[in-house]
Amino acid sequence: MQPDEGLFTRQMPGDRFRNQTDPVLQLEKINVNFDGFQALTDLTLNIGVGELRCIIGPNGAGKTTLMDVITGKTRPQSGRAIYDQSTDLTTLDPIAIARQGIGRKFQKPTVFEALTVEENLELALKNDKSVWGSLRARLSGEQRDRIDEVLALLRLGNERSRRAGLLSHGQKQFLEIGMLLVQEPHLLLLDEPAAGMTDAETEYTAELFRQLAGKHSLMVVEHDMGFVETIADRVTVLHQGRVLAQGSLREVQANEQVIEVYLGR
Repeated sequence: MQPDEGLFTRQMPGDRFRNQTDPVLQLEKINVNFDGFQALTDLTLNIGVGELRCIIGPNGAGKTTLMDVITGKTRPQSGRAIYDQSTDLTTLDPIAIARQGIGRKFQKPTVFEALTVEENLELALKNDKSVWGSLRARLSGEQRDRIDEVLALLRLGNERSRRAGLLSHGQKQFLEIGMLLVQEPHLLLLDEPAAGMTDAETEYTAELFRQLAGKHSLMVVEHDMGFVETIADRVTVLHQGRVLAQGSLREVQANEQVIEVYLGR
């Protein structure tokens, strides 16, 4: 593989987005009600191509529900989630949405602890097969190159033969991110990705996300404002299921409503 053909420089299906100014994701008047509790109310939000957007807000603001709607876990009572300017995600099931090029990482890392780091990446790469079918299937040279690149990017190259259950919490976080990256998603949804990491791991996570932005679109739900400050292009503040404010972190921090309901001043 030539240097210019690396995982994050070679031509990808999502490259067509990068010459466009249109958003990769448009949420239009999303409403979600759980047995009388209004979790999201007329929520409208656009995520730009290659953007790194942070979503912040107090507990119960609707951050998790927002991600659930995008990934098909929760179907809204009304509204649309338009992906790639054409596909309404609210009409698809979670598997179909993942195949559209949308990957999600939950706050708690979810890996196959009895398998090695490399086997976890193989499973993610061949997610159309059963676990054992995936492990028996032979990888192509291109697939092996992709795994090698992700291992190097996430600083897990020396851990490839180690059981995932023996990794540190931060390493498990990186492994789960890697399980998304080998699938070459267009849009990454990341829920508190730096939670429980050491300072050094958090710093590298910020560096990693800045590197991925532009080649992928990222939506990051995060409580650590210091981490948000180091990574975000734009910040959206949710409160009681609505968009309260959005803009740069500096603009959001100066917003009187945000100060009152979120920053506690």
